[in-house]
Amino acid sequence: MPAFHKFFLTKPLADAFRKNVSGSKDGLPDWARDIARGDDPGLFKADGAVWKVHGNLGTLVGGVRALLLQAAHPAPLAGVAQHSRYETDPMGRLAGTTRWLTITTFGSMEVIEREAKRVNAMHSKVSGDYIDKAGAHSSYRAQDSRFLLWVHCAFTDSFIKSHLALGYALPEGGDEYVSDWAKSAVALGLTNAPKSMAELEATLNDFRMKDLARSERTLEVVGFILRPPFGKTGLLFYRIIANAAIATLDKNELEILGLKPRSKIWLKLARGALNIFSAILGPESPSQNLARQRLARIS
Repeated sequence: MPAFHKFFLTKPLADAFRKNVSGSKDGLPDWARDIARGDDPGLFKADGAVWKVHGNLGTLVGGVRALLLQAAHPAPLAGVAQHSRYETDPMGRLAGTTRWLTITTFGSMEVIEREAKRVNAMHSKVSGDYIDKAGAHSSYRAQDSRFLLWVHCAFTDSFIKSHLALGYALPEGGDEYVSDWAKSAVALGLTNAPKSMAELEATLNDFRMKDLARSERTLEVVGFILRPPFGKTGLLFYRIIANAAIATLDKNELEILGLKPRSKIWLKLARGALNIFSAILGPESPSQNLARQRLARIS
């Protein structure tokens, strides 16, 4: 691994990935600076389950997994294909998702509410038609409760399962993470999010039986997710992250997405690479540091 570090995982590569994910190589795009604003702790307690999962570089694996998992549902997939800029600016879409996730995790209520309004305004414009699992023509709206529930569950499942599969500690357990993160969905209009790992799995099983299916755009979108516009070295690292994400997917989702199972060895490779990135970038993200500054100011 030392040679791997010297010739492959470097500070410029780490900065490039942070820029692709957040929009800024120092991890502090303009919107992130608002995390220091406000006079309250926000939705989640410092160093609780949500902070531990989302403040960890394992979110890189979880983020890729979430994008893949969402592609297994034909309605959100149609929304992505018809309304997002994934073909021309796939990293811009990822940075937008990172913005909501980061602000909701570490921001004050004032900043979280403003971010939720931004996301809700975007969702209000997203609607269209798709072919459902039964082959019938159906319509979707991004603000439909079923649509919101799926997206929330895909993210929740991806981040907690990736965190645990990579071997990161979570003394509070998965139930606390799932229960706490359910609060994030309320401002987006979802009030029935799962509150435990068991509820989450039961909800996912319901989607597997009733909703998940391959559409004509599935393989195309999966291809974009697995081949982002990185340089050769960046793609080598991304391949490790993506294969680790695929290694955690359910057999049903793999079949829908046209993916072959991946060995768990990819999780070990990803953990080693992320450990090195953590050593390069520091133990906590700039956003988390800003949240700590706010908490110290109001305490």
